Amino acid sequence: MSRPAVHPVEPPPLIDGRNDVVPPRRVRMKDVQGMPGTTAGLALRICQFIFTVVSLAVMSTTSDFPSVTAFRYLVGAVGLQSLWSLSLAIIDVHALCVKRSLRNPALITMYAIGDGIISTLTFAAACACAGITVLISNDLNKCDINHCKRFMAATAMAFLSWFAVSPSFFMNFWSLASR
Repeated sequence: MSRPAVHPVEPPPLIDGRNDVVPPRRVRMKDVQGMPGTTAGLALRICQFIFTVVSLAVMSTTSDFPSVTAFRYLVGAVGLQSLWSLSLAIIDVHALCVKRSLRNPALITMYAIGDGIISTLTFAAACACAGITVLISNDLNKCDINHCKRFMAATAMAFLSWFAVSPSFFMNFWSLASR
């Protein structure tokens, strides 16, 4: 059976001849690459923006994309994501130029919620378009009269964009949870 032990306590250090207690210094965690305001975070935002712009450009150059609701949904989702990614990339560039950390809890909350909504919209739109392109190409065998290759390319770019936004979301969510 163990017995409790009493350890001697050292007196707090003296400050200016007084015996005040010094509050412990708060240690800030280092910025993990991929979080807002880092070079990897900026690279992720630029990749998101490039993939969404390519997907948007490929899809909108086809003449028959408005005839399918999933394709219109993809155009709307990647259009919204391109605006979101561009605006956050501009904020990251500014933070890197002035050497500021974007570890503000309100800002990280906004980033995490925005990335979560955008990634869900993009993933849902890409999955819907993938289903339609499989239906057109494999099941109906009507790739000859449709723009299947363009639809597949736009869908692939949307999935790549989702792959680029997911690490941003998880980093922001992790940073928010570890606060």
